[in-house]
Amino acid sequence: MVPDQQSAIDFYSDLFGWQGEAGPPETGGYAVCSLKGKPVAGIMAAMNPDGTTPDPMPRAVWTTYLATDDADTTVDRIGDAGGKVVVPGMDVMDLGRMAVVADPQGAVFGLWEAKSFTGAGIVNEPGALIWNELSTSDTDAAGRFYAATLPMTPKPSGMEGADGYVEWQVDGRAVGGMMTLEKAPPGTPPHWMAYFAVDDVDSVSAAAVRAGADVLAPPFDMVAGRMAVLADPQGAVFSVIAATAPEQPA
Repeated sequence: MVPDQQSAIDFYSDLFGWQGEAGPPETGGYAVCSLKGKPVAGIMAAMNPDGTTPDPMPRAVWTTYLATDDADTTVDRIGDAGGKVVVPGMDVMDLGRMAVVADPQGAVFGLWEAKSFTGAGIVNEPGALIWNELSTSDTDAAGRFYAATLPMTPKPSGMEGADGYVEWQVDGRAVGGMMTLEKAPPGTPPHWMAYFAVDDVDSVSAAAVRAGADVLAPPFDMVAGRMAVLADPQGAVFSVIAATAPEQPA
């Protein structure tokens, strides 16, 4: 969600090879961006529920959406477990039903109950989503919350050199990760981070900077590959990674 939708579409299209354009009025202009003809992400202009422009304008942000079979039941469980409802459950035409919520530590994420639209059509390929990661102030409390509200189980990572890192698993399959905020800059709030796969982290980071982005964490090597953390020209933070270990998206 961004103040200037077209600028964001142009930026990510150039960076990742996406195609996208603003949607019809009945969807609030929501743009479904595609890669190789399949959906990979969405971009929407920030607006109030009544369609007016917010004042002040909220910061640009990527939102991780987690799938659920029943959005309303999951929202109820989230409230019972100490979470907060940001946007109550609502139908998106015949595409699905959505809600936006926050966990007890304050990390915001979306819920998607699919109908005709199931979500990302390409994952784990350059230009597409490869990983979602929660950074939180209390990993134990977050583990209990998500296990109680969604069918995700926190498990210590088995990767060598990833001490303290937690994987979110569904039916024994890793679908995301979790880490503490200890190494984050002071004042960083709990949040979910979207990772996009790329072939060359250094060249993509350089291209992003030329297009007006900021580098929050320069390219570096870690146990899962080489990655960088970027902020697009409107301030939305995301990561890029050239993975050397198997990663699966949430």
